[in-house]
Amino acid sequence: MMASSSQLTRLLPFLLLVVLSAGRHEPPPGAPCFERLFSLGDSITDAGNLASVAPNLSVLAFPYGETFFRRPTGRFCDGRLIVDFIAEALKLPFQTPFLAGNRTAADFRQGGNFAASGATALSQQFFRDMGLDLTILPPFSLDVQLEWFKQVLHLLGPTEQERQDIMSRSLFLLGEIGINDYNHPFFQNRSFVNEIRPLVPKVIKKIENATKVIIGLGAKTIVVPGTIPMGCIPRYLTLFQSGNPGDYDAAGCIRWLNDFAEEHNRALRRMLEQVRRDADPAVAVVYADYFGAVLEITRDPVKHGFSKDAAATACCGDGGPHNSGTLIACNATSAVLCPDPSRHVSWDGVHLTDAAYQFVARGVLDGPYAAPPILSECRC
Repeated sequence: MMASSSQLTRLLPFLLLVVLSAGRHEPPPGAPCFERLFSLGDSITDAGNLASVAPNLSVLAFPYGETFFRRPTGRFCDGRLIVDFIAEALKLPFQTPFLAGNRTAADFRQGGNFAASGATALSQQFFRDMGLDLTILPPFSLDVQLEWFKQVLHLLGPTEQERQDIMSRSLFLLGEIGINDYNHPFFQNRSFVNEIRPLVPKVIKKIENATKVIIGLGAKTIVVPGTIPMGCIPRYLTLFQSGNPGDYDAAGCIRWLNDFAEEHNRALRRMLEQVRRDADPAVAVVYADYFGAVLEITRDPVKHGFSKDAAATACCGDGGPHNSGTLIACNATSAVLCPDPSRHVSWDGVHLTDAAYQFVARGVLDGPYAAPPILSECRC
C-alpha cells in the first residue's frame, strides 16, 4: 500500500532519525564507548612517566596526590588529571605510564600514558642548539613519545589488521603540549620577541606532524588541546609582576602572556582545520579549549565553587603574593599549604588542582570546551 504525501511528511522526521542513528551506536550500559585511551603530552597529562626515571622529584612526596589517591603518584597535582577524568567518564582504568610499566601487552590492554612532565614538542637538541640549560628539560619530546606509542601498538597488534582495529577503537589525547617549549626559554630569561615568539610555527608544525602520524596509523578520534592561559598562572604572575595596572585584565591575569597563549591556540586551530579537510571524513579531529575552560574559572571562581581570592594563588608553594616565589616550591617540609585544595585553581603555581582539572575535563567531555564534545564521538 502506497503512503500518501501527508503520511510521508509525517514520517520524514522519524526516517531521518533512523538514518542518522544507523552509523553510530550508543554503548550498552556499563561498557566503554572507546576500548582504549592513549595520551601524549607534558605534565598536564603525565601520570607518572617522569617520576619513574627521576626518583628525587618533589612530586613523589606528600602533599602531591593528597586529595584523591591519598599518596603521591607521580602526577603534578593533588589528585587526578584531565586525562584521568576522561578515563573515568569512558569507564576505562587509569592509564599505565609507559616508563612505569613492565612494557608488556597486558600493561596497555586498555590504553597507555606517554606524556612526560617538562616535555616539549620540539626536540631536546633544538633547545641545546639555542644554548638553553637542559637541567630540567627531559629528552622526552613529542617525537620520542610517538616512538614509545608505536612500540606499544606493535605489542598489542602483531598484524597490520589488528593494529588498524586497535587504532579505530581508541581515543587519542594529543596534549596539552607546547607550553614547555615556551616555558623553558621564558624561565631562562630569553628574549620574547626574538627567541620565544618565533617558536610558535615550529611548535605547531611538530603537533601537526604527530597528529598526522596518529591518523596515518589508523586513528579515528583524536583530541588536541590548546594551551592554558599563561597569564593567569601564579608562577608567571610572580615572574612578570608589574606595577602598571594596564598590564592586567579584570581577572588579574597578565594580558600580553594570555595574548601569546591565544596566538598559539589560534595557530593550532587553523592547523587542525586543515588536517580535518585533508583527512578521511570518518576521522574526528577535536580541538579541546583548555584556555577557555581555565579562563572561565579564573574570571568567575566563586560561581564554580572556588575561593574568590584563590584563582591566581597556588595552594601549595613558598609564600609571597601568589604563593609561588620559585618554580614548583610545593614540598613536604616547608610548603605553605592551603586548607582546602578544592577551593583553589592552581595547585603548585604551575599545575592545576584536581577540582580545576575536573572542571576542564567536564567541559571537554560534555561541552562547551570541545567541538564536538568527546562523549559525542563515542563509537562502539
